[in-house]
Amino acid sequence: MLTEAVLTGAGAVTAYGRGSPAMMAGLLSGRPAFGPVDRFDVSARRAKAAALNPDARTLAVELADTVGQACDQARLSAGEVSRMPLFLAFHGDPLGLGAEGYAQKLAAECGLASGGTRAYTAACVSASSAVADAAALIVRGRAERVLVAAGYLVESDQFALFDAGRALADDGAVRPFSAGRRGLLLGDGVAAAVVESAGAARARRAPILARIAGWGRCGDAYHPVRPRPDGSALARAIAAALRRAGISAHDLGYVNPNGGGSKFGDSAEAAALHAALGDAAATLPVSSTKSLHGQALEAAGLVELLAVAGALRAGRLPVNAGYLGPDEECRLNLILDESPAVAAPYALSLNVAFGGANTALVVGAP
Repeated sequence: MLTEAVLTGAGAVTAYGRGSPAMMAGLLSGRPAFGPVDRFDVSARRAKAAALNPDARTLAVELADTVGQACDQARLSAGEVSRMPLFLAFHGDPLGLGAEGYAQKLAAECGLASGGTRAYTAACVSASSAVADAAALIVRGRAERVLVAAGYLVESDQFALFDAGRALADDGAVRPFSAGRRGLLLGDGVAAAVVESAGAARARRAPILARIAGWGRCGDAYHPVRPRPDGSALARAIAAALRRAGISAHDLGYVNPNGGGSKFGDSAEAAALHAALGDAAATLPVSSTKSLHGQALEAAGLVELLAVAGALRAGRLPVNAGYLGPDEECRLNLILDESPAVAAPYALSLNVAFGGANTALVVGAP
């Protein structure tokens, strides 16, 4: 018998501060978190800005801390934590142990299950893939709960790589779907979430933060870095997520797209939304939270899932910052001037990675 996957605990570190409440306060303020990079030398770089948490510690420390935040909010006992596997998406190799080795070490450090650990390093769909895998295990009755964690702290190597490829915005702002957009900006993002069966959450009287109602994935293998211009693979991922959730496009109240602010990526994503959502795409509210907190690479999917879940709970939607004017290739109902009320109980969270990987998560209000 299938059950439903829900979120019952969350932790986060972003440029807005430590904890999910700090992140949501920053997002709903509409104030982008970008500023001059002072963590390392950028004097030789085109771009000079990122969204940095000035108090960030090492990635290993921040990941362990957010796992603790999530377990505490979910009201899990030590015994329940010890039976929960870790699905970890992260960038780099914090302790020189390799991906699997580090994931196992973090699980042991946090008192999580010694078996079932998974490491995800598939670029910007890593964390959303981990969430989809966790939800799939839960709805099929193969796991009661999973701890999904993800982390990226802006560092010099990736900054230099993206800057050399002219992918970073040299005007200090991310402008998704806007005329004059100049690219992405990196941002700190560390997050953790307890994903568990709705039945287990109810039995513990745990707080339900959101429902993972559906998910879909599709690859296009079109180009090493550019998406298919027609967005057809992402459209298929969206359609699969809606089908699994058992809803239509008209049941959605919000889309948080990948929205990185690139010329080709944004236009392809707009095409995907129109292909997948039909006439609903013209009126559905859309905003990319990357315009506020930046691109967190492997951690992006989980940071943005928590942002969507928080917006549904708050009943307000974040703005699409940095907008300069319309682009005819990006005809979407962008949230520009204020945070509107949520008009429907479901939202889409989308992520796209280099190499043509696409994920879609349908998030339901608790």
